Amino acid sequence: MVNKSKLTLPSLINESVEKYSGNTSIVFAGEKSYTYKQLGEDINLVADFLTELGISKGDKVAILSTNMPNWGVAFFAISMVGAIVIPILPDFHENEIKSILQHSEAKILFVAEGLYKHINSDAAESLERIILLDKFAIIPKETPAEHLHSLSSSLPVITKKQERVNVEEEDLATIIYTSGTTGNSKGVMLTHKNLAWTTQQCYSLYQVKSKDRFLSILPLSHTLENTVGFLLPIKYGASIHYLRKAPVPSVLLPALEKVKPTIMLAVPLIIEKVFKAKILPEFQKSAVTRFLYSVSATRKLLHRVAAKKLHKTFGGHLHFFGIGGSKLDPTVERFLNEGKFPYAIGYGLTETSPLLAGAVVGKTKIGSTGVAVEGVKLRIADADAVTGEGEIQAKGANVMKGYYKAPEITKEVFTEDGWFKTGDRGCFDKNNMLYIKGRIKTMIVGASGENIYPEEIESVINKMRYVLESLVVEKKGKLVAMIHLNMEEIEQNFKHLKAEAQQYIHVRSEEILKEIQKKVNEEVNKFSRIQQVVLQPIPFEKTPTKKIKRFLYA
Repeated sequence: MVNKSKLTLPSLINESVEKYSGNTSIVFAGEKSYTYKQLGEDINLVADFLTELGISKGDKVAILSTNMPNWGVAFFAISMVGAIVIPILPDFHENEIKSILQHSEAKILFVAEGLYKHINSDAAESLERIILLDKFAIIPKETPAEHLHSLSSSLPVITKKQERVNVEEEDLATIIYTSGTTGNSKGVMLTHKNLAWTTQQCYSLYQVKSKDRFLSILPLSHTLENTVGFLLPIKYGASIHYLRKAPVPSVLLPALEKVKPTIMLAVPLIIEKVFKAKILPEFQKSAVTRFLYSVSATRKLLHRVAAKKLHKTFGGHLHFFGIGGSKLDPTVERFLNEGKFPYAIGYGLTETSPLLAGAVVGKTKIGSTGVAVEGVKLRIADADAVTGEGEIQAKGANVMKGYYKAPEITKEVFTEDGWFKTGDRGCFDKNNMLYIKGRIKTMIVGASGENIYPEEIESVINKMRYVLESLVVEKKGKLVAMIHLNMEEIEQNFKHLKAEAQQYIHVRSEEILKEIQKKVNEEVNKFSRIQQVVLQPIPFEKTPTKKIKRFLYA
């Protein structure tokens, strides 16, 4: 589908409001409909409000909120006046929030009532105004959190139809501060064209229809959700449904039943937890089921039955379950693939708006992130002559303008001929399917100069019984595997021991770790063998996008 429209966010939303005026737009799951016509009216009201507050083209306006319809209203309103959106992940610490607000020089902050307590006095001092996003109400200085509910909307009653500024494709649309697994947070500058073009190109991978229903469970301030889970459905007139609380089972399950989503996006951890906590233990319950699961033909049959139940749990209408953000556990992908669950895989970075490659439903291949998005060029730099592996580099209209206030760091991530260096190591197969091997920065150099990729060892560990997640690090020249076990499953299997259970479970955990070490070392190459295993008693600390913060455990 070729679109000749101007590649800006105001153009995108204006066209959708006109074309899909009566369709449901962005709503809370199971609540009153909110049409594209109403969305357009509210965007204009908030845009006028921002103009009255003195916000003009090039100013920075931040949003700190969990997902809600007003997040989208504020996002487009900021774009309408030519200002730059600073989306802040709701899980950021108050020191990170303060740092982002000050570094970005944001003039105004839209904040959700539940997150207002994270704005300390230093952060507030750097802002001209703080606006309660839930009601679009100006929050007077030093207002206590418990008084927010009594505030009233500050919006004008009717829009004055003020003349909008001319927003160009190369104008800056947003600065997204990443929370990386290495601990470095940088402001990624994305233009209107970066976002609008990527949204348009997504259609070449998968055609979203105006009748599609998206259920949103990832934060809107993350690029994957912002582009693929927000801008994409809005461009094609679909509806997006939000949760009022975190997507725990007690909240998510009723929402799935109400919305019956056709499309969802998730990070690998979400589906991995479902598989390892609920599905896999059923296959390991007895010696008989373990034997049946070890036979290829019956395993596929068991996967098919379990995947059908899972599909029903997701509302029964799901035809696209997109997974991205980090590498998917191969064992979990095998379940999805053999069970014919409608999953898709995507690969990209915040710096690339984010999508670089993808494999849609029916075209997935275990271990691969698919082919390059139409219009995106990918290459492997300094490829190994034997393995074909090297750094993945990208070129396209989706690649960022650079890092905010960091020209030297920006220069480092681009080659002399203008290709963006992803920092990921990978290779292509004969069908141009891309395979990610790991982050170059996490690579460990072995005693004889071998390149060891912790992620590859972790993928072997994570498929072992009782393992929930793992992390491989180098300590004093040794490869050490930190492993978080599924203690609930272990306790369930040995609860018949009653009084001695806790002591036995502790001993059994040690035995399990040794068994894992032995089995893993039989599967990996000589220089990737684990020399020590350590029990990680609690889940690893993660970024808001559910990647393990490796720098904390190095």
